[in-house]
Amino acid sequence: MTTQQAQIIQGSIVAIVTPMFEDGAVDWKGLEKLVEWHIAQGTNGIVAVGTTGEASTLSMTEHMQVIKEIIRVANKRIPIIAGTGANSTHEAIELTQAAKELGADAALLVTPYYNKPTQEGLYQHYKAIAEAVDIPQILYNVPGRTGVDMLNETVIRLAEIPHIVGIKDATGDIPRGQELLNGLVGKDMVVYSGDDATAHQLMGFGAKGNISVTANVAPKQMSEVCAAAIAGNTEAAIKANDQVANLHNILFCESNPIPVKWALHEMGLIGTGIRLPLTPLAEQYRAPLHEDLKAASII
Repeated sequence: MTTQQAQIIQGSIVAIVTPMFEDGAVDWKGLEKLVEWHIAQGTNGIVAVGTTGEASTLSMTEHMQVIKEIIRVANKRIPIIAGTGANSTHEAIELTQAAKELGADAALLVTPYYNKPTQEGLYQHYKAIAEAVDIPQILYNVPGRTGVDMLNETVIRLAEIPHIVGIKDATGDIPRGQELLNGLVGKDMVVYSGDDATAHQLMGFGAKGNISVTANVAPKQMSEVCAAAIAGNTEAAIKANDQVANLHNILFCESNPIPVKWALHEMGLIGTGIRLPLTPLAEQYRAPLHEDLKAASII
């Protein structure tokens, strides 16, 4: 897949939540409703079963069922990226192969969390997956969540490997992101932001989209931010981002996806279900979140 093809997946890509009932069972009708809503609101792509989709507490069977259902409902109207990362290389290959068979357009692979591989270990992990499964693969670096940081040098090495087409950079470090973009010039890899607060800036420097938490509750607004930023219209991107800037912050007042699931509940789109060890949003954050949703004209 060339960079030109990879750029087909660009713009506002929602890291979609997995709606659940109070007992933790997946709400399939709720999921279908969310996918339809995102398409109607102008979301450009969906990541199924990422961190925001509670990948870590879904069983392997549920993981695949959620990806399958999102692909079915979207019905090729927008691209679907399947979250298939794991801290076991063997498991990541298994998940990625299954996602390919289900018809996903690409896979998103988080760095192996908790076991803290070296940079060489990260390189070999991603190389093994890319060699095993013929599907476009997007790396995902979120050191604040995983406890491991994939350095720019490692990413640039991985850009040489077929099937590795992009990276979600969730560091929120713009100078580092610029350095990465510069290092990838002429290579077959695109960069996506994974940090809502700084996404418009990174896109201004050449990133091709934003894999977003905020887009769960403000899909139209985030689509506008991304379109303006990618087009190089800095003023319009800043203006659009200002409308949802408070949401970028409050949606991380507790661990993602706790606040965003509560926000969607406030909007009447999903129930309150979330799986332990995550719990519903603490009482003291509910009123401020409600106010920020009102201020952004979302409710």
